[in-house]
Amino acid sequence: MSTTYAATGLRQTAVSTRHVSSFIRACWDAFQARRERARLRAALYDLSEYELRDIGIARGEFEYVVSNRSADPRGVVSGG
Repeated sequence: MSTTYAATGLRQTAVSTRHVSSFIRACWDAFQARRERARLRAALYDLSEYELRDIGIARGEFEYVVSNRSADPRGVVSGG
């Protein structure tokens, strides 16, 4: 009977460890995404007005560009 309890206890521990590790991984991924957005925002602020005009974005669109990296603020559809 103690063997059954020990096996059940191990299974519960493994499940708990998986949940904790997946939570930590999700937090780490969110932290990395936030750092990447901060780097992109800083790079955009470093551009001159001429460079911004050249790539077709305005300073008021930075947050949109940083938050929606797959979307084009100019409305240009890309793809094949």
